[in-house]
Amino acid sequence: MNSVQGLLAASVISIQNSCFIYPACQNCFSRLILDSRRFHCLKCGCTGEAKDASYRYRLSLKIADTEDLFDITVFGSCLVPFFGVTAENLQRYIQDFNQLSGETNTESSTKALVHAVETCFVGKRFIFGV
Repeated sequence: MNSVQGLLAASVISIQNSCFIYPACQNCFSRLILDSRRFHCLKCGCTGEAKDASYRYRLSLKIADTEDLFDITVFGSCLVPFFGVTAENLQRYIQDFNQLSGETNTESSTKALVHAVETCFVGKRFIFGV
């Protein structure tokens, strides 16, 4: 579903989840199952070492135009200009931050990222390809 059927000018009302990055299969973009050493794609069967997993953006939003509310999900590299880095690099920065700060609970870095994303998107108007 890569073709744009139409354009929708709408404002972001809220961010629907706090997980903006996911480990993605390089073949089919499905979420990978990760354990400490390996990854596995349930959809296409791809496997590999966990350290080699790639990451992808996934941002779920509630948006509104002048008449309706919509739940949409924005995937992939179109979010790089907003985050300033690829999803893989952001994942690496988060892991490095948690290691350097000695955080065993990642709640504080997650809260900071959610707040930054809300500041960037909520209340702003965008044109979405649907």
